[in-house]
Amino acid sequence: MASNKDLVFRKAEKKDLKAVLEMIQELADFEKMSDGPELTEEDLSRDSGLDGGQEHCHIYVLDLNESDKVTTIGYAICFFAYSTWKGKFYFLEDIYVKPAYRGIGAGARIFREVAAKAKEYKCKRVDFHVLSWNPASKFYQKLGAIDLTEVEQWHMYRLHEEQLDTLSKELKQ
Repeated sequence: MASNKDLVFRKAEKKDLKAVLEMIQELADFEKMSDGPELTEEDLSRDSGLDGGQEHCHIYVLDLNESDKVTTIGYAICFFAYSTWKGKFYFLEDIYVKPAYRGIGAGARIFREVAAKAKEYKCKRVDFHVLSWNPASKFYQKLGAIDLTEVEQWHMYRLHEEQLDTLSKELKQ
């Protein structure tokens, strides 16, 4: 059984991106959206600034040190957003731990590390969304997260690429 001292949370490097993409696909499969992920290693490298460009998202990995072997067992992807009420905040897009490594405290470790990064970056809060049927909701609530849909009646909306195209074309008419 691994202990917390065997877990290393760190910023992803280019060599980690293949494993991160595999875990993104595992998460999509779990969320019943297997055809969803369209990202490439190049996208992740560009968007996280690993290719020398501007950093738009932060990719973290959690490694398990097993004697002389290091295994990447989870990841988190975050980015900055802004609240006109509170200022800068961190948005946690994904948090994932491989099923074989659940129950050893890895998810809680990643979550706490993301919270610590938010504090380090002087963010006022961390926001994230969870599918209504996902049992992880109880995990997040246990760690202090509040469900804004229940408490504040917020609804999350989205514009997909085709809506972006339509709206931007309407500006040109």
